[in-house]
Amino acid sequence: MSGKGLTRSPGSDARGVAAEELRRHNLALIIDRLHFAGPMSRSDLVTRTGLNRSTIGALVNELSELSLVEVGPATTASGPGRPSPIVRPRPEGAVVLAVELAVDSIAVATVGLGGHVFNHVRVERPRKHLLPVDAVAVIADLARPLLGSLPANHKFAGVGVAVVGVVRRSDGYLHIAPNLGWRDVPMGALLSDALSTGHPVSVANEADLGAIAEHRRGTYPNARNLIYVSGEVGIGAGIIADGVPLHGAAGYAAEAGHTLINPEGRPCRCGGTGCWETEAGEAALLRHAGTCGDTTGLAAIAELSRAAAAGEDSALCAFTQLGHWLGLGIGNLINLFNPDVVVLGGLYHRFYEYLELSVVKGAKSQALLPAWDVATITKAGLGTDAPLVGAGELALSALIADPARAESLREYHRARPLRESGAPVPRSQGA
Repeated sequence: MSGKGLTRSPGSDARGVAAEELRRHNLALIIDRLHFAGPMSRSDLVTRTGLNRSTIGALVNELSELSLVEVGPATTASGPGRPSPIVRPRPEGAVVLAVELAVDSIAVATVGLGGHVFNHVRVERPRKHLLPVDAVAVIADLARPLLGSLPANHKFAGVGVAVVGVVRRSDGYLHIAPNLGWRDVPMGALLSDALSTGHPVSVANEADLGAIAEHRRGTYPNARNLIYVSGEVGIGAGIIADGVPLHGAAGYAAEAGHTLINPEGRPCRCGGTGCWETEAGEAALLRHAGTCGDTTGLAAIAELSRAAAAGEDSALCAFTQLGHWLGLGIGNLINLFNPDVVVLGGLYHRFYEYLELSVVKGAKSQALLPAWDVATITKAGLGTDAPLVGAGELALSALIADPARAESLREYHRARPLRESGAPVPRSQGA
């Protein structure tokens, strides 16, 4: 055979590459819509994506072969002609492990495509500084039973971790977590070794992931500009700007808890003075309530909650004072980012009924009127699990961006045998 017939021009190569990139883009577009919006007909996919029917049909067939979707008959006709088949995401086609490492608790969940939660457990932990290796061991002990309980046909796609600290996203390196007492921890590498799943571990700041979760699965999924503010010991903030997470040059953006709010304020764990979290974090709340000494933690917060529910003036006044400072910081964020919605999570979600009036008043006093008029302040639709949900989204993001990755996924049990563990499988709890 003549070699001339095998020669391909540079132009044909470029066209081939472009066609392959377009196919991958369209596969990602479809799986993205199904993952976040849930089952829909092929006709709806045509409308949502702008692709024609034949293209949708071919791409759905490819996704079905990758075990990422399943196609079933329509229940009713939506218009003239034959009913359009329904396309559903297959949760078992891509399962991830979501992890949240907070100050007072550790949570893990197995989550499938479409946001389906297979299993979920959260355990409280004492308010003390665990060594990173000890925290990683706890996470691994919680995760193994959940992973071991996955049915054999479930394909494992990765691990996502939300942690209260400043994280380099490229490799999961935790620079500083003042409220955990940690500095310079290779979190991604430690967890990868401990879990031994054969998949990379993606790590990000808990507030950033809370923002992603609320943007995609919260009360305002269509908001293009969203700010998530969470409170525990400190304050975390995550920003969605024009529909895209704001990470900064290296993933360190939106550390709002360590912005100056009171020049005459108190020293902060980060080494600064007058940070927002020193006036609106957990310690400030208990200080306003007159709690003696350095008492913090779940027991102290539970007692304050009981007092507020009983209508005790000291507790209600403490929330009012905290809400004032929280509102001032939110007003600054409204001026900076002009959001559609500000979502309050963590401690602020739990006590929103006591904080709402003073937060709104404080924010309104600080925000410029044009930005204030278009902003809504509300509590998190996902409650305290928003960062955990976001960790699941982080772990699934690479597959959603390139569904062809599913070709290399294997069943968890075949991919990596479980290490010996005597821990029982936790009962399923909805995330």
